[in-house]
Amino acid sequence: MTVALQDRAAIAGMGETRYAKHLDDTEAALAARVVLDACEDAGVSPGEIDGMVSYSVESVLDTALSNLVGSNDLSFFANVGYGGGGGPGCVGLMAMAIAAGRCEVGVVWRSRKRGSGGRPWAQGGSAPLVAVAAEFTRPAGILRPVDEVAMLARRYLHTYGITREQLANVALAFRRHANANPRATMHERPLSLADYLAARWISEPLCLFDACLESDGAAAVVMVSAERARDLRQPPVYVHAAAQGMPARMVPQVNYFVDDPLLTPSRVCARQLFAASDIGPADIDVAQIYDAFSPLVLWSLEGYGFCGQGEAGSFVENGAIEVGGRLPVNTSGGSLSEAYVHGFNLITEGVRQMRGTSTSQVDGAETCLVTGSETVPTSAILLRR
Repeated sequence: MTVALQDRAAIAGMGETRYAKHLDDTEAALAARVVLDACEDAGVSPGEIDGMVSYSVESVLDTALSNLVGSNDLSFFANVGYGGGGGPGCVGLMAMAIAAGRCEVGVVWRSRKRGSGGRPWAQGGSAPLVAVAAEFTRPAGILRPVDEVAMLARRYLHTYGITREQLANVALAFRRHANANPRATMHERPLSLADYLAARWISEPLCLFDACLESDGAAAVVMVSAERARDLRQPPVYVHAAAQGMPARMVPQVNYFVDDPLLTPSRVCARQLFAASDIGPADIDVAQIYDAFSPLVLWSLEGYGFCGQGEAGSFVENGAIEVGGRLPVNTSGGSLSEAYVHGFNLITEGVRQMRGTSTSQVDGAETCLVTGSETVPTSAILLRR
């Protein structure tokens, strides 16, 4: 069934708001705007929409969005869980629905106002309920996602001799891509290695520039069958393969219950993804890798087979993940330097790369990997032109 998915559905249109620390519109208004823009981009009517897939953490319900944009009757609607792990999974699920004939015109979106809103772990009042695993970490002061990733990062740097200078290559590469991207929050704000090394700690060994932005914004894609996409306004971007991955005994964020917590979910996802694909790691021209925190990129490079375990620190040296390098990554600036909308801007940048319209376009790019987070059950898609 997974092999049968190959290239049967395509992304035909996309829409994005501007990204900022604060936008006045509500999340619902932002979501409606990007869906309407995506329909306009594709050349389809909002009244044709009969499928919707969103993140489980999305606050704008499909019922509300359907009314706001004037959709058709919905014959398929679903959520995909685990926040940052879910974006590519949403696209993959919609591709399966279209390939199976469950709907004809589907939309996937993410609308988020975290820049002007509060952080759930920083609210006042009574303490929120936490998962069982967190009962062992919260009393020790590990309160935020960045603290949990920092624990893994410290073990990774120690085990494999990775240096902060090597880790810095992730933030520096993505900032250079953002500097070429007028949509990016960090468009006119260059970053040097000296700036990186002098930055304040957020959760040691992660500094300010290892952590994603807090952003307001929204993005969406419109998906149709491959046959219909060829007759629409934009060049079709085919969903070649899609997969999800959740290791046995998975615990989100830091998994203290396995022998090696550095064997992250991408390894399970990658097996499924490449088994369902005609494309292997060596065939991928550009990648959009989930980067809520910079170490996640190193773990994904290893998990998806671009280098061996513990080798990503040297892999990213000497401009290897910049345009012109062996594997350009996050060519819009990603979550570290464009905006953080749970990785959905990585999907839209993947579409631009396949259309040939990125501000940091990879010459001749025909294949793009887009991934979800490394610290929760995850997902990935392979796009091709």
